[in-house]
Amino acid sequence: MFVWLTAQGGYFLLWLSFGLGHSLLAGDRSPLRVVGRWQRLSYNLLAAVHLVVVIVGGHLLLDTRAFVWSPVMLWVRTAAVGIGLLVLILSLRQYDLRRFAGFRQIGDRDGEAETPEPLHISGLNRYVRHPLYVGSILLLLGIADSEFGLATALWASVYFIVGSRVEERRLVAMYGADYERYRRKTPAFIPRLVRRRVGYR
Repeated sequence: MFVWLTAQGGYFLLWLSFGLGHSLLAGDRSPLRVVGRWQRLSYNLLAAVHLVVVIVGGHLLLDTRAFVWSPVMLWVRTAAVGIGLLVLILSLRQYDLRRFAGFRQIGDRDGEAETPEPLHISGLNRYVRHPLYVGSILLLLGIADSEFGLATALWASVYFIVGSRVEERRLVAMYGADYERYRRKTPAFIPRLVRRRVGYR
């Protein structure tokens, strides 16, 4: 039990380091601001490397042997993967992916790429405020087939939930009352059966 708890604690600390690194590098006081137009791309590259370190660390710490699943659970997992991928694809279609990755900023010399995008309240954002996180959580739960996979789904979900709170403070500062109204009427992760209309008048 001690060995198991130590391994789980180690994996938790790896995810904690990823979350803290995200907050440090993504904030307004990010040390990456010194690289100018390369800030977004540099941030994404560093985050990708850090995430690889976290996943490799978890793979070394935890049991990766696959569980034996019942046919019903296999169907549920497959459905979660399919729905998760669909949600991710539909969500990403609303964004400028070159800007999201940081490539558009590199070629931007007049500052247009730094202008905030319009507040996204259409598509899946009509139903939940964080459809990208919802899709990611469903995908991770669907592919989790071992102790390592389940722990990854758990800690990644915690990261998404906590990270969304931090992100929303930035969104309130960026969009003001419009985002406050949107947040009051739209759930974060689980859509309502009856959707309330988001109005701005």
